Amino acid sequence: MTDNDSMSKPKPVILTCAQPTGLLTLGNYLGAVRNWSEMLENNECYFGIVDMHAITTPIKPSVLRNNVFQCVAQYVACGLDPEKCNQFVQSHVIGHSELAWILTCLTPIGELQRMTQFKDKVSKLGFKTAENESDLKFSHEGARSQSTISAGLLCYPVLMAADILLYNADLVPVGEDQKQHLELCRDLAQRFNHQYSETFKIPEPYLPKTGARIMSLTEPTKKMSKSDENQRSTLFLLDEPDLIKKKISSSVTDSGSEITAIPEKPGISNLLTIHSALSNQSLSDLEDRFAGKGYGALKNEVTEIISESLAPVRSKYKELINQKDYLSKILAEGAQSAQKRAYKILSKVYRKVGFPDRDRF
Repeated sequence: MTDNDSMSKPKPVILTCAQPTGLLTLGNYLGAVRNWSEMLENNECYFGIVDMHAITTPIKPSVLRNNVFQCVAQYVACGLDPEKCNQFVQSHVIGHSELAWILTCLTPIGELQRMTQFKDKVSKLGFKTAENESDLKFSHEGARSQSTISAGLLCYPVLMAADILLYNADLVPVGEDQKQHLELCRDLAQRFNHQYSETFKIPEPYLPKTGARIMSLTEPTKKMSKSDENQRSTLFLLDEPDLIKKKISSSVTDSGSEITAIPEKPGISNLLTIHSALSNQSLSDLEDRFAGKGYGALKNEVTEIISESLAPVRSKYKELINQKDYLSKILAEGAQSAQKRAYKILSKVYRKVGFPDRDRF
């Protein structure tokens, strides 16, 4: 291959989407968003803010609109340079729902009912799955709340597949909880290609440098979550230093005085993981540094490094969140680029399934 051939070779397309569900956590940042910024130079990146997914559970319209602006402001503050990537709102691009309907017609309902996330969500509403996991059975209480489960919640993974296939993405960054959804996406792409001829690339999972898995501060065997009812469990990117100190000070530690990252000490392991992710020091080096010291010394240093590391993010966010025109411009330009790519795929899909060309009428 000549240098010119190498230079003209298109960059791999990477797409990742997230719901606008409020403020990002330290876990979101260290486990995903910080790594996304490292993908920008060598890939064509699309970052979708999926507001259509957000309405599968009730949310006030004003809150949803505000969350979209919060989301893009946090992304830029975390290093997602809008000059090097495309950030867009799902509902601003024609094709997501259209392709989702076509893919839904190729999806057996049993596959959707077997999705782990769907079963987890409906179980919280008093439902349980049948033994063969192909049908839902309803408890006495669950039957009364049946109307609270929308078809959108069931079809959520198909819309997610459409989000990916609409851009013919080569690679998709996914966490552990989304691997099953990516497998469905790959299955649907193959099913469509088999039925209508080769159309979609089969997307591969993108495995960037391993992101830190940050756990709850109060229940360190559970992943840190923005929806945790106990706010002391979660560190948010925009938490001020005093609040960070309060949360770290009250974080769960373990029996014994040794500061070591072992499964038997999940609380201390979590604090060491946070420190390591932000300081770039290995866990073993940190264990040596804190040998013979108490938990208080570790918590004080973790508090300090979190506050210092997130200070630029907080500062940039505060500057951006009041610049609604600028944020809207980022989303408008991102949607324009996304729409060009989406139309190419959508027109091809329409032709394959037999929809008549409207320009002929």
